[in-house]
Amino acid sequence: MNQTVKILLLFALLPMGGGVAHAQSQWQQVEPGVWKCSLGIPEHYSLLSAAGCKSLSEGFDRLPSVTLPALAYGIKAWQTDGKTMLTIPLKQGEHLYGFGLNFQTVQQRGKIFNLHVDHYGGKDNGRTHAPVPFYVSSAGYGILINSARYLTVYAGTSVRKDSQHAPQARDRNTDRRWTSRPASDEVAVVVPASGVEVYLFAGPTPLDVVRRYNLLCGGGTLPPRWGLGFTQRTKSLYSAQQVLAEVDSFARRGYPLDFIGLEPGWQSKSYPCTFEWDTTRYPDPKGFLTAIRSRQVRVNLWTNPYVSPASGIYHDIYPWSGSHTVWCGLVPDLVSPQGRAIWGNKFKKEHLAIGVSGYKIDEIDGYDHYLWPDVATFPSGTAAEQMRQTYGLLVQRTTYDLFHELGKRTYGLVRGSNAGGASMPYVIYNDYYSHQDFITALINSGFCGVLWTPEVRSSKNAEEWIRRFQTVVFSPMAMLNAWSSGTKPWSFPEVAEAVKYYALLRMQMMPYWYTTFARYHFDGLPPFRSLNLDYGELDVVGMAKEMIDGNLDTNPYLEKVSNEIKDQYMAGDCLMVAPLFAGQTSRRVVLPPGRWYDFYSGEYVGNNQIVVAAPGRDRIPIYVKDGGIVPMMAARLHTPARGEQVDIEVRHYGQSSGTYQLYDDDGETFDYEQGSYSWRTITVTVDAKGRPHGSVSKPVSGKPCTVRKVTFRYMTLGAKPQKS
Repeated sequence: MNQTVKILLLFALLPMGGGVAHAQSQWQQVEPGVWKCSLGIPEHYSLLSAAGCKSLSEGFDRLPSVTLPALAYGIKAWQTDGKTMLTIPLKQGEHLYGFGLNFQTVQQRGKIFNLHVDHYGGKDNGRTHAPVPFYVSSAGYGILINSARYLTVYAGTSVRKDSQHAPQARDRNTDRRWTSRPASDEVAVVVPASGVEVYLFAGPTPLDVVRRYNLLCGGGTLPPRWGLGFTQRTKSLYSAQQVLAEVDSFARRGYPLDFIGLEPGWQSKSYPCTFEWDTTRYPDPKGFLTAIRSRQVRVNLWTNPYVSPASGIYHDIYPWSGSHTVWCGLVPDLVSPQGRAIWGNKFKKEHLAIGVSGYKIDEIDGYDHYLWPDVATFPSGTAAEQMRQTYGLLVQRTTYDLFHELGKRTYGLVRGSNAGGASMPYVIYNDYYSHQDFITALINSGFCGVLWTPEVRSSKNAEEWIRRFQTVVFSPMAMLNAWSSGTKPWSFPEVAEAVKYYALLRMQMMPYWYTTFARYHFDGLPPFRSLNLDYGELDVVGMAKEMIDGNLDTNPYLEKVSNEIKDQYMAGDCLMVAPLFAGQTSRRVVLPPGRWYDFYSGEYVGNNQIVVAAPGRDRIPIYVKDGGIVPMMAARLHTPARGEQVDIEVRHYGQSSGTYQLYDDDGETFDYEQGSYSWRTITVTVDAKGRPHGSVSKPVSGKPCTVRKVTFRYMTLGAKPQKS
């Protein structure tokens, strides 16, 4: 039942000599734990409308019951100079997370953001590939500003003179506690429009908030199984024969491969694009795709959306394109049904109809100097600014709908996204190449409903190569992008076997990864996420003081210790990943409360403390929480095909009993949307004498069944494998 709560919101109208006016507004419950309020006159076009969001209502039933947070009554709004100003209260000690795909920081309180879709330029200032105007508080609520405009956010800066919780003024001359950034008690947002929709999400925990947000956006994407396998992107100007030779080389060398990416050279012209096959490099596209598919590999095509004058759709789409070009190519108006149909039908008839399985959609994020300017106009009447903020959503939605119509799942890459994109089968990537920042971005992606890959492109040496490769295996897309370098997994012979080990480990863990993404879809649970979402605010500084001498005079390291954890993350429900980077032989690892065990050996590591990991070059530190269950299959070169059955080995870690819900469907179609899927319960019970016993529920009659036989392996307790 929808709950409507009336509150007073202040709209200060500032005409010459004017005064203050008050308006009655409403909070309307749209899903359990989610309320919407319309302030002023919101624009019809928004982020959620551009994404075509349809809430996955069934997922909310598995979340705790909550009431409207008291925070709702403290939100204020007013209008001035044609803009809507918002202020949202903050309490002392509250931490803020989110505000889009940031690369260098996880805790965002005290930052100023200009949320603007753009290529990431090395600073967390709001200009990024997914500037999602959604944030999560450690107090257990979240706020979404559903506007497709460029928003300015003051995330706990700028103290009002009439603040009830103003910080104390201090004398810089004598008081060492003086700061140039005194804490504010509000988040302030400037929306350049006459109104806006605000969504308020209740927890009670921050993880519950994120789950509600993802479910409101349609639930997270559920890729096909092959999408979670390994992918290689070929050099830009490869021919059909070179691509086939590369696919064969993977099989010959024993490296897994599920889909291969063709870069710009597959098209007759690119930058702008014809979307048509180059007949010199690909004289028989359908035959080429058939040959690739016979090798159990699929093809993903690179493109950007800008239409070359040489394209067969140029004249038809000309009236349904923007006023300005990109690289002298037309910008399709994908808000207009006509523009979307012409552009989409080109892809459907010339790509999907002959066997293309997905896309990498490039160049929709920035820079300003080559994308359309804000003075551009579009036939649909959508403002250029709004088109910039949502174009990533539009290209994802248009192409995703094509595959959905065919009943075939897809999984691809995109350079831009925004709020509402959680259900889209796309992973964000970019040209920025800091390995450490890539991991921070992976952590932040879990706060804003997008997926991000810390892809591997090239490396200076073998050490950097293996370190990058290890982390990409524990990410949404295990990708080597060789469009420029031409590198292969075995390009550094001294680590080639270690690379193969992790590529095959990715395949072994397919039952775990697939279930993790099913949880993302059905429950809104981010597959890769911050430790803060699972374990709250961890006292890293306190742990450090216990680990080392707590005297700053003898241990200046303490000055650098922060409670912000930006280089460790959760991968699924029970795995924690702590990457090492080139040049490191060891690292400090924060272990949250609870017993943690080594993934490889099952040995006990620690509990609520900081430990030092030094696994050697060929290992990435992975930890499993007590009672953790990781279902695995045998190493193989391709993911299971539709209807194929495999044996499962269930690995159990620790000394506690555990349960796990193993997801299954056909792995390729959308039949799961009609209920053709199952969850099987895996249970490991440890008795009073420490003896483990594992069991698994029977297959669900009439549902897909990928599992043939199940065995159990007790990693910590050392028991013999048990069949079930």
